Amino acid sequence: MSEATDDGVAVTLSASTEWKVRVGFGFALTCLGAIGIVSYLSVVRLSENAARVERTHEVLSSLELLLAAATDCETAERGYVITGDESYLEPYREAAAVIDSRTRRLRELTADNRAQQRRLDSVAALVTERLAVLRAVIELRKDQGFAAAQGEILTGKGRQFHDRIRRLIGQMEDTETSLLQEREQRANHSSILAQAVIIGGGLLACGLVGLALFAIRRDFAGRTRAERALRDARDRLELRVRQRTAELEKAGETKARLASIIESSDDAIASKNLDGIITSWNRGAERLFGYSAQEAVGQPMAMLIPPERASEEPTILAGIARGETTDHFETVRVGKEGHKIDVSVSISPLRDSQGRITGASKIARDITDRKLAQVKVQAQLARLHLLHQITRAIGERQDIQSIFQVVIRTLEEQLPVDFCCICLYDPAEKCLIVTSVGLHSEALSLELAMTAQARVEIDITQVPFPFPQRLARGALSSMVAAPLLVESKVFGVLIAARQQAHSFSSGECEFLKQASEHVALAAHQAQLYSALQQAYDDLRQTQKAVMQQERLLALGQMASGIAHDINNAISPVALYTESLLEREPGLSPGARGQLETIRRAIDDVAQTVARMREFYRPREPQLALAPVDMNAIVQQVVDLTRARWSDMAQQRGIAIAMRTELAPDLPAIMGADNEIREALTNLIFNAVDAMPNGGPLTLRTRVAQQKGPHAEEGVDRRFVQVEVIDSGIGMDEDTRRRCLEPFFSTKGERGTGLGLAMVYGAVQRHSADIDIESAVGQGTTMRLTFAIPATPAVGAALSTAVGAVPPLRILVVDDDPLVLKSLRDALEGDGHSVATADGGQAGIDAFLAARAQGDPFPVVITDLGMPYVDGRKVSNAVKTAAPRTSVLLLTGWGQRLVADGDIPPHVDRVLSKPPKLRELREALARCLDAQVA
Repeated sequence: MSEATDDGVAVTLSASTEWKVRVGFGFALTCLGAIGIVSYLSVVRLSENAARVERTHEVLSSLELLLAAATDCETAERGYVITGDESYLEPYREAAAVIDSRTRRLRELTADNRAQQRRLDSVAALVTERLAVLRAVIELRKDQGFAAAQGEILTGKGRQFHDRIRRLIGQMEDTETSLLQEREQRANHSSILAQAVIIGGGLLACGLVGLALFAIRRDFAGRTRAERALRDARDRLELRVRQRTAELEKAGETKARLASIIESSDDAIASKNLDGIITSWNRGAERLFGYSAQEAVGQPMAMLIPPERASEEPTILAGIARGETTDHFETVRVGKEGHKIDVSVSISPLRDSQGRITGASKIARDITDRKLAQVKVQAQLARLHLLHQITRAIGERQDIQSIFQVVIRTLEEQLPVDFCCICLYDPAEKCLIVTSVGLHSEALSLELAMTAQARVEIDITQVPFPFPQRLARGALSSMVAAPLLVESKVFGVLIAARQQAHSFSSGECEFLKQASEHVALAAHQAQLYSALQQAYDDLRQTQKAVMQQERLLALGQMASGIAHDINNAISPVALYTESLLEREPGLSPGARGQLETIRRAIDDVAQTVARMREFYRPREPQLALAPVDMNAIVQQVVDLTRARWSDMAQQRGIAIAMRTELAPDLPAIMGADNEIREALTNLIFNAVDAMPNGGPLTLRTRVAQQKGPHAEEGVDRRFVQVEVIDSGIGMDEDTRRRCLEPFFSTKGERGTGLGLAMVYGAVQRHSADIDIESAVGQGTTMRLTFAIPATPAVGAALSTAVGAVPPLRILVVDDDPLVLKSLRDALEGDGHSVATADGGQAGIDAFLAARAQGDPFPVVITDLGMPYVDGRKVSNAVKTAAPRTSVLLLTGWGQRLVADGDIPPHVDRVLSKPPKLRELREALARCLDAQVA
């Protein structure tokens, strides 16, 4: 059968292939024939167009020759007329013959162009007439001579004929040229068309042949594939027959093996029919349910289902009838002894050889242990979740009491417990202190005397342990005590108790232990946080104090830069004021008092400038303090500030009533009167600014007793207090707290923020205290507290009187002309001869010039800060030239140079600006004594 089929297919394929080959080659030959015919016609048309082009070229050539021949005839005629030589007529005769032959050829070539024929006829007639004219001229030359021929030529007839001939020939050439272009285009088109036909035909023929070959090859390939497919089908059929035979042989073995597996399986495997009757029962079913195979087979499967689950069997049988499968259905079954068993059931339908459902197979697995494990896992997860809740809740709190309350409340509600508390251990008294009791445990804690802060004695030397006995009196039968442990040290205990005995499982005990660890860690962190917060607060206060100090130091450094200019500005005032007081005895008491006030104000300014660099620095050991009468200082400050609180206030239309409440017999304190006076002046100025509507302004002094910060315990110290009390607008708390900071001001552009900062610096230098009491709308009280010395204050001894200084020749060097003039006037008032120089270099030149003239200066007074050449260079130059000359250095930084030990090496004495007459005289006397020695 297969061979016959193969032959039939081969015959069909051969016939189909032969028919395709014949049709393909026939169509290819037809196409080639058509291409040949088209190619022949294209070649013929190309040849015709090429012939026309060639004929046009010949026409153009003949026209050129005709025109050239006509021209040669005229040239030969001219030569003969001029020379009379017969040899010139030979070209004439030849040209005439050429004209005749060219005319005939042109008639042949233009036979298909009637327009050209007409032009040619015109040209021929003109040429004939032109030749006749030429012959007539030649005959005249022969018969009558040159003159007659010349006269004929000069008539112009020959030129007119020649021009007309040339014009007509030009028209013919133009026409032929246009015909030439047209014919060349046609020839090119015919050539391109022929090439395209030949090339396209060749490609088409090749394509047709290729298609035919492709079709033949595809037919042969199809035949080969068909033959291969037939062979493969035959081989597969034979293989399936062999496999089926092997399967049938192994079926018996597989069935026996499956029966053995089912019988030896630990799972219960049984089968039933569609009525629910058991048809098979393996040993695993016997072990699980307790029924033997003989007892179970033939019985309904419903005997294994508890009454409350009786509806499961009809549902299962209905699903089996529909062909449904039940996988891992967890349920409960009843054993032979009546005990319930947790099982996982898988049920699948059984089919016969025709695919019809005949029953069901059932596999049941005991999952009792797994269920118990799941219950334990769920309990463990619940406890872990509870622990997570506790951890998260206490992690959001930083105080110990709230942490303990959260833990206890959570345990009471979620664990739950009947009594819960947390106790902290007191190692000193060896007892537990009840720190926190749960809300639900409060009633029981009263009964057990374990309320908050109750103490529970611990005595491990006696048995039985008293603490559990106390819990037992409250009907609590089980207890868990979990230690609160940090770094191997117990600091407390978590107590959880229930009324039911043995009610705490091992998992709950482990949970309470873990909870206690978290509570201990959270409590420890809360303690650390509290300590850290306290440390942070202390650090912040320290930083604020340091910032205050740094601001004041920055202010002092900035202010010290202008000290030189201020000292220069007040030096003339100080010198002239002191001179007036000393040398003018006729001054009125009022004028003398005013000058005394000016001198005191200048001294205060000088002291303020001297303190600029030391702003807010502790008092230096070398600063000498003097007894200060605070009542006198207050009176002086009232007089100094009268213009501000009285005159200027009245100009603004307000009245400020200045009141002084001075304590009688007020003890003296040790201090710098100018600094205290300046501090009180600033306080009065601020008080006046804070009283826009006027009112009373009170200055009060008194003696106070209190425990000093440096006093020994139980020893009272006495202090002098000065209060400046205004009735102004007052300050809020933030302003009161910041008012002592440098550059802080509530006055806007009017304020500098330096007044109270300077007051604070003066107070600190006197180791005193400043208190500020203020409220918005209730005024402000500024209180300065100075310690009264333990021994009565004694004034410093007056300096030894200086004797009169003999007149000296003195050189004064300074770059400020006012300082120069005031020093010169003051020294000349004492009888000295004074020369001045307005700069360092000028001073050096003046000193060297005087020495060269033999009249040197025994004393030179020079300023320190001068441009280009300062006081150090001046003193160096003076000492180099004259070592015995005394050099006095006058500078606004005098006290600083002395305090820092920075006196230049070539300076004998340093005087501070503004200078005082007494100090000048003393310095001159000491220098004179040194020179004499």
